[in-house]
Amino acid sequence: MNDMMSVLSNKVQTNNLRELKKYLDETENEIRNNSNSIEYGYDLTLNLYKENTENGVVQVNPSTVLDTMGLGQSSSPNSSVRDTMKSSIIQTNVWTQLLDNEELLKSQYDLLAGTWPKSYNEVVLMVGENNEIMDYTLYTLGIKDQTELKDKMKKIQNGEKLDKNDVSVYSYDDFINLSYKLILNSDYYQKENGIWLDKSEDVNYMKEKVNNAERITVVGIIRANDQSVASTSSGVIGYTKGLQEYVINKSNESEIVKEQKNNKEINIFSGLEFPENTNENFDYSSLPEEQKLAMSNLSNEEIASLMEAYTQNKNASYEGNLAKLSAIDLDEPSSIYIYPKDFTSKDNITKAIEDYNQKQKDDGKDENSITYTDIVGTMMKSVSRIINIISYVLIAFVAISLIVSSIMIGIITYISVLERTKEIGILRAIGASKKDISRVFNAETLIVGLIAGIIGIGITVILTIPINSIIFKLTNVKIITAVPPLAGVILIILSVILTIIGGLIPAKLASKRDPVIALRTE
Repeated sequence: MNDMMSVLSNKVQTNNLRELKKYLDETENEIRNNSNSIEYGYDLTLNLYKENTENGVVQVNPSTVLDTMGLGQSSSPNSSVRDTMKSSIIQTNVWTQLLDNEELLKSQYDLLAGTWPKSYNEVVLMVGENNEIMDYTLYTLGIKDQTELKDKMKKIQNGEKLDKNDVSVYSYDDFINLSYKLILNSDYYQKENGIWLDKSEDVNYMKEKVNNAERITVVGIIRANDQSVASTSSGVIGYTKGLQEYVINKSNESEIVKEQKNNKEINIFSGLEFPENTNENFDYSSLPEEQKLAMSNLSNEEIASLMEAYTQNKNASYEGNLAKLSAIDLDEPSSIYIYPKDFTSKDNITKAIEDYNQKQKDDGKDENSITYTDIVGTMMKSVSRIINIISYVLIAFVAISLIVSSIMIGIITYISVLERTKEIGILRAIGASKKDISRVFNAETLIVGLIAGIIGIGITVILTIPINSIIFKLTNVKIITAVPPLAGVILIILSVILTIIGGLIPAKLASKRDPVIALRTE
């Protein structure tokens, strides 16, 4: 919980991402040099609709599946049921941005059919490891009719059982060239009598907008390969960075956005000035005569929509209106995701961010310092603790084994001394000194330790071959387990030292034997 709270506290910090983006884009830096990809995120929603409007306007993103089932934000009075339903679905948004690194993307995914996106209006379908797609995705994308869900929901509420083996099979051709229409947030509004009205509930208006909107086409089907470390979602539409930038640029070029930017004091949805005091209530009598006259020409439905806009005016702001219209500044992302090349690069990036923060502080720009969340670091912190605990336990066992083996070497050497007492006497009789006797036994223990170390390292090196194969077969993760040459040499030297230490006392005892007594020993 401490780690989680630390991460959450980092996330609520306000960072000057405009300055950081400028630094990353314009400066040769270690952050970019150690990254596979740097992704800029924006508070942007892609509004996508089914191309065929003969049976009505069907929105596929953001998903309307829950609304169809009667569990949507506007239709379900029971928020706990709605929230439970949302949390039980693995992925409610089936449109996601692809990695902004073509080489990395192609190394992570296999192209099963079609082509990779070459333009901003081309997307790909990601399938699971067995080419599966969640039925939730099929309903969201309009492949399956969402109206079926109403009947299924009624059956469940009536206590009836559904057929859980209802599995549909599709070919690649069913998805290749599947197309959708892109609607900008600014497209929902139409100017009438000087006021911008929300026409998203006007079916005829929306049909016309969808029919004339930009077409987004599925051009390929991809699947995460065996070596992929990317998420393997079952049925996700992946779009490129180009689509995101296209939506932002087109939104900024729209007439409604330009009008709002040219009138920073006026709320274009109500025609009133942005309130300084948000607690003030709307007063119809305070409207200018031209506003009252314009309202007299509107239908009851349009007046109701306008009155709602007036009511909401007290909580409106210039920045809020631009956000509603997706009028986003590309130089000011809401988030920045950095994908390191490896763990060493991650450490280099961490240090580079710290250096960046220090430079900002030295320049007297503390407000530009960046607070970041190391997602991989947070995950690996717990894993490292587990690995360290296991390592300490193994070290304890190894230490006990070394102590026991050293004692056993001492005992074996002492037994050797006892068995060769007469040999010691003969050596002393022909002129061998006490040091010579000691060296004989020390040399024997050294040879034993050397041979034991070589055998141990040799067996370990041989065993790594089947171990690597078994791990790969069980996990499909290619892990290369190997004994580093330097570590092998050190372990052999350690084996020699321990055996010499174990044989020192018996060798010393052998050197102190009385030659006369030793010669008499049988």
